[in-house]
Amino acid sequence: MPLSKLPIEVMGILNVTPDSFSDGGQFYNLDTSLIQAEKMVNAGADWLDIGGESTRPGAPQVTLQQELDRVIPVIEKLTKEFSVQLSIDTSKPEVMIAAVAAGATMINDVRALREPGALTAAASCNVKICLMHMQGQPRSMQVEPAYNDVVNDIKAFFEERIRQCERAGIKRQQIILDPGFGFGKTLRHNYEILKRMQAFHELNLPLLVGMSRKSMLGKVTGRDVAERLAASVAAATIAAMKGAQIIRVHDVAETKDAVRIVTATLTGEC
Repeated sequence: MPLSKLPIEVMGILNVTPDSFSDGGQFYNLDTSLIQAEKMVNAGADWLDIGGESTRPGAPQVTLQQELDRVIPVIEKLTKEFSVQLSIDTSKPEVMIAAVAAGATMINDVRALREPGALTAAASCNVKICLMHMQGQPRSMQVEPAYNDVVNDIKAFFEERIRQCERAGIKRQQIILDPGFGFGKTLRHNYEILKRMQAFHELNLPLLVGMSRKSMLGKVTGRDVAERLAASVAAATIAAMKGAQIIRVHDVAETKDAVRIVTATLTGEC
């Protein structure tokens, strides 16, 4: 079956942080996190992506213990309460291992397992792995990012990381790719990636994309973060039409509706 006709899943973002760019602090404790998780599950989320460290530009690092204290109780509770699939958004090997032990079934790493020990830890967990492309580090990634050809450069990065994963014992079929919209890219880079997204299908692996509420939408529309719903759904729709299998979003219900329309269009099944 062509990649573009695989089931399209919606991943709800659950930031258990005080400083994420869109919803920092809103779901910072266990009770508010669970309320938001239930809303997203009821709205049709196929995945919940739990993160305990903000990766917005300029975000400060958090300690290992801080991150563990933020995410593990949430994952444990969600595993007991809901049947939704859980992803852990982290680059720390220790958090990967603890989160999978608590019930997560995907590791979503913005650094693509490049931190010391991350490859070995991820291989030992034997779950799905999302490798995201990022040029630089969160604190400095938006300082004059440059590419020879943004899509081809990202493809080359993915090819190298896939080889490293396979050498570490991670099976190719476990890997998902995320081109990393907004992570070390200019506005022009982001829209070039979206325009040419089908090129990543040459790697024959599923794609996860996240553009929800990001500045690439605000700069074009002139809308503040809280006013980017329509732009976020439009971007998600384009990505789904171009073959993304997982759409990572803040607004699950609206994106789920868009995905239903895309699926009906691509498959003819209404």
